[in-house]
Amino acid sequence: MICALGSAVCFGTASVLQAVAARAAAAPDAGAGVDPALLLRAVRQWRYVAGLGLDGLGFVLQIVALRALPIYAVGAALAASLAVTAVVAARLLGTRLSGTEWTAVAVVCAGLGMLALSSGAEGHGSGPDGLGFWLLGAAAGILLLGAVAGRLPGRVRALVLGLGAGCGFGVVEIAVRLIDDVSPAALVTDPAVYALLLGGGAAFLLLTSALQRGSVTTATAGMVLGETIGPALAGVGWLGDRTRDGLGWLAVTGFAVAVAGALALARFGEAPAGTGAEAGARP
Repeated sequence: MICALGSAVCFGTASVLQAVAARAAAAPDAGAGVDPALLLRAVRQWRYVAGLGLDGLGFVLQIVALRALPIYAVGAALAASLAVTAVVAARLLGTRLSGTEWTAVAVVCAGLGMLALSSGAEGHGSGPDGLGFWLLGAAAGILLLGAVAGRLPGRVRALVLGLGAGCGFGVVEIAVRLIDDVSPAALVTDPAVYALLLGGGAAFLLLTSALQRGSVTTATAGMVLGETIGPALAGVGWLGDRTRDGLGWLAVTGFAVAVAGALALARFGEAPAGTGAEAGARP
C-alpha cells in the first residue's frame, strides 16, 4: 500500500509541477491554439523535468503495487492522486479549495484507510484463457472509441473520451498482473505486453483530447470511473483478488468512499494553470 500511495503522491505532485512549468514557458503572445514549441520551452524548466521524473517513479511504484495488492486497492489509490494535486496546487499555485473540496480530500484519505485495513494480498489467478488477447482487443477498441467520440457534442464527448482513457489505464493495470515472465523472449510473445503498451498509449491520447476539447471535470470524472470500477471487478472476478476475512464490507465501503471523494475533486484532473488573480485578469 505504501507503493500505491507513493505512486499517487508522485502523479499528483507531477501534475502541479508541470502546470507551473507550462505556465512559465508559455509565450506572452500565444493565442488560444496549440503552441508546438511549448514542449521545447517547458523541458528547459527544472519543474517540468522534475515532473517527468516523478511520473516515471510513480509508474514504477504502480507496477510494484499491482504485483502485491488487489487491483481495486491500487486503482483507488491512483484516483487519490487528485487529492494530492489539489493540496499541492493550493500550496504552490495559490489555488483556493472550498470547504467541500477539503472535505473531499479527507474523504479520500478515509477511504484509503479503510482499504489499507481490509485489503488482502494480490490474487494469483490468470483469468480466462486468452485474456491477454482480449485485453489487446479491448485496447484497440478504445482507440476506435476515441475516433467515434471525437465527433460527439461537447460534454458528452469529454465524458466518453475520459471514460475511454480510464478504460485504457485499466487495461494497463490488468496487463501488469498477467505478465509473469520478464525474460526478453517471453515479453516479445506475450500479448499482455502489447495490450499494456497499446492501452497506455490510447489512454494518454484520449485523455489529452478530452482535456483539450471539453470540460476537465467531466473528462476526469469519466477517467476515474473507467480506471477503477472495471479493473476492480476484473481483479475480483478473474484474478482472485480478495479481502481480509470478514472485511469485505469494509473494502467495498472504502473503495466507494475513495472514488466518490476523487470524483468531487475531478476539476484537478488538469492542474490549474495559474492563481485566481491571474485567471481573473485574462479574458
